[in-house]
Amino acid sequence: MDDFESKVRDALANPQNQGELADADAVGTVGSPDCGDMLRMWLKFTEKDGKRVIDRASFQAFGCQTAIAVASMATELLKGKTAEEARELSASELTGDLGPLPPMKIHCGQLVEGALKSALDQTPAAPLPAPASAPTLSGGFQRPAGKIRIVPLDDEQPS
Repeated sequence: MDDFESKVRDALANPQNQGELADADAVGTVGSPDCGDMLRMWLKFTEKDGKRVIDRASFQAFGCQTAIAVASMATELLKGKTAEEARELSASELTGDLGPLPPMKIHCGQLVEGALKSALDQTPAAPLPAPASAPTLSGGFQRPAGKIRIVPLDDEQPS
């Protein structure tokens, strides 16, 4: 457990890809009213070797430190993957170098997985317009605009 906590602290000391990605092709948002965690993930695609792959991914989160650390790891893991490859990643794989999550933190991986799959459910053919009335995650939950999907997480999701 100490090793896990150390890795989470390290990830929080230098979070990767945190913040809005203005020219994103897809945006996914999830939240859990039970624990109060909310996460939005942006994806930007590019063509590489004849395939459409994730060029950049970023996130914005309101939640516990573990959710932020997992989102940071996941956005790094997604680079260079096709939408199909990204969709195949499980919550436990998205934790990257953090390794397996403790039982009471499994929902953090599921939160990140949910935001990713919500973003992947959109067609990344053209950039989405930036939501004028809700440029931030908290604003998006108050006044959803554009093609933002809020997906509540069930307590009984498989891990």
